[in-house]
Amino acid sequence: MKRRGLPKWVTEFEDRHGKFRFRARRKGFPVLYFRAAPGTDAFEQEYRSWRDGAARPEVGLSRTRPGSVSDVIARYYRSTAWAGLAPLTKSSRRNILERFREEHGDKPIAALQREHVKRIIEAKAATPEAANNLLKMLKQIMRVAVDCGMRRDDPTLGVRGIRSKSAGFHSWDEAEIAMFEARHPVGTRARLALALLLYTGQRRSDVIRMGRQHVKDGRIHLRQQKTGHALAVPVHAALAGVLDATPLGLTFLVTQTGKPFTPAGFGNWFREMCDNAGMPKHCSAHGLRKAAARRLAEAGCSASQIAAVTGHKSLREVERYVAAASQMKLADDAMAAIKSGSKFG
Repeated sequence: MKRRGLPKWVTEFEDRHGKFRFRARRKGFPVLYFRAAPGTDAFEQEYRSWRDGAARPEVGLSRTRPGSVSDVIARYYRSTAWAGLAPLTKSSRRNILERFREEHGDKPIAALQREHVKRIIEAKAATPEAANNLLKMLKQIMRVAVDCGMRRDDPTLGVRGIRSKSAGFHSWDEAEIAMFEARHPVGTRARLALALLLYTGQRRSDVIRMGRQHVKDGRIHLRQQKTGHALAVPVHAALAGVLDATPLGLTFLVTQTGKPFTPAGFGNWFREMCDNAGMPKHCSAHGLRKAAARRLAEAGCSASQIAAVTGHKSLREVERYVAAASQMKLADDAMAAIKSGSKFG
């Protein structure tokens, strides 16, 4: 078996017909025999789906105590609700649930009361987003516990999340965008990364998969990893200029060794590029997705038009950009009226 620069857990082997094939093997995961060739987008899709979607928690299931928290979590992993989730969503939810399982897995699910849930959530008050994500996951497994008869009630009902004053990821302003562009000229991988994020409005998990095969009739066609939404985003003239000036392989963004990025690996690399440009620490790859939405709102786009580009599932977040842009325009119009000689009152 040979690795030859293949992703982790993937090896090349010769089958009984003398044909060289590729497979992924890892303890607790089903063996995957690839249909696509390494280096192709289809191969990466197969690999990520196996890596992020395989049911590793089923290992040791026979040793799980019936009626325990661990039992309910295992049942959730086998539910249709879980099966319908995107691989990235499964990965993030599994991380939350497995941490909770390590601490409370052996406890009987029937013993969990509302005051226990409140204390568990309040203990994470210093990190509101983590607290609220855990509460969402507890609500999911409690539905399973009620459906399978382990409980008659749901102790998460009425438990409120932790209020956060944070606006989430910082949206890059124009000065920050210009600062990054001044450090990383057209033709560099860093500038290509910024252009893809800024002119498509997509998440890093989707940007790192984009390549020549996704461009057709002047649009980038993709299916979002997180939501499963199919989008066809027009290639902006500024992005087209960057693509034309940058040496490209099949996949637009790759590591220095020519391998595809993982979402986490891309995030770390892009952070380094931001540091090289002297960017504030609050500037991140996701902040450029927000900047894209801001620019669209300031250009007069409606919430529905913005969502058609970004693929937002809910219009609530997008409407904030529209409201902010409307406020700025109204304020500008009001102050322009004063400049032209109008008076208050």
